Amino acid sequence: MKSKILALLGSTLLTGTAMAGGYQVNLASQRQIGMGHTGTGLNTGTSSIFFNPGAMAQARNGITIGASAIISKIAYQAPESNNTVMADNPTGTPFQVYGVYGITDKLKAGLGVYTPFGSTVNWGNEWNGRFGLNELSLKAIFIQPTLSYQITEKLGVGAGFVYSTGGVNLQRSIPLENNEGEGRAELDGDANGMGYNVGIFFNPTDKLSLGLSYRSKVDMEVEEGTAEFDVPASVAARFPAGTTFKAALPLPSTLTLGIGFNPTEKLTLAVDISRVGWSAYEKLRFDYSQNVNGSNFTENSRNYEDVYIYRIGGEYKVTDALALRAGAYYDETPVQDGYLTPETPDSDSRGLSAGIGYTFSEKISVDASFLYINKKERTDASNLSGGIAGTYKSIAYIPGVALNYNF
Repeated sequence: MKSKILALLGSTLLTGTAMAGGYQVNLASQRQIGMGHTGTGLNTGTSSIFFNPGAMAQARNGITIGASAIISKIAYQAPESNNTVMADNPTGTPFQVYGVYGITDKLKAGLGVYTPFGSTVNWGNEWNGRFGLNELSLKAIFIQPTLSYQITEKLGVGAGFVYSTGGVNLQRSIPLENNEGEGRAELDGDANGMGYNVGIFFNPTDKLSLGLSYRSKVDMEVEEGTAEFDVPASVAARFPAGTTFKAALPLPSTLTLGIGFNPTEKLTLAVDISRVGWSAYEKLRFDYSQNVNGSNFTENSRNYEDVYIYRIGGEYKVTDALALRAGAYYDETPVQDGYLTPETPDSDSRGLSAGIGYTFSEKISVDASFLYINKKERTDASNLSGGIAGTYKSIAYIPGVALNYNF
């Protein structure tokens, strides 16, 4: 029982943080979401700060403010059972803010503030996996100052420094060794890390553009997380008050090759292929300031795999003011069999998107998008990482809107 409690404590908190990556739904630009979230091989305007800093040198001076609403549904069915449990998840609201300003004709500076990781999953207090998780809330904000230089009319390079800040709150039930009822644990911690984003953008012809970008791994570190326990008095000594912990989690690197093609003046097509370095997430370890149920640390294997994401999208300008968009992507899961958890009920994902853009004037335009994500149903009967065996199914509906102002 001691080892089970420690495994649950140690495997859940940072797995929740990994959920934002393993459950990776990048929402960096409303225009690009409408095009299947392609953009590395395009001049995407202010959002080049995220997609390809090398293209930012060609962007107009401007500001973009946008947000999405994540409406997710996750279902779980226990082995040999016909009962289905639905997670009661609140609506998530990731956002993006970008600003670009020309220092000279060739050198531009930009600042991006966006939320590539963040979600909440709530399984409640009654389901059979409550000793693994009741509720998890995760947030992460990336702040990225960026510089971009246009070497020639056809070639640009750029780089940005990334500072990440965020936090996580987890609540779960505790399986006790006596008949005094179940206990409760709440883990809470602030995390931060640093990384970078670099890119190169090339326009060999008026119809063809190429881009290559690399977003580095960001090691998110929790230095003074707090662990609070609500347990019967007879076992309270095993769960001391004032316990803190240290932990670290690598958010993976992403290397993306993008191609943009304009067969006509009205039509833009784009393809992106990304390799995500999830193999950096081999294990997680928690170090506690006091012994929790007899030990001051816990360690669990994760053994994630590197994966690819394939994206395709297009935009058609119906008029000078109105643009219609559509796209699709296929996102492989990094989670191997035996490592599925209720925080990351992950599987290969299919995404379909649509979008619309309207230009009111030379300075003001709006973009709206809608993304539908359908994850393959997945059954995992093994339990190598403290997960809950069973069948999981996830879908998400994500509308979004953004306002652009050029100056």
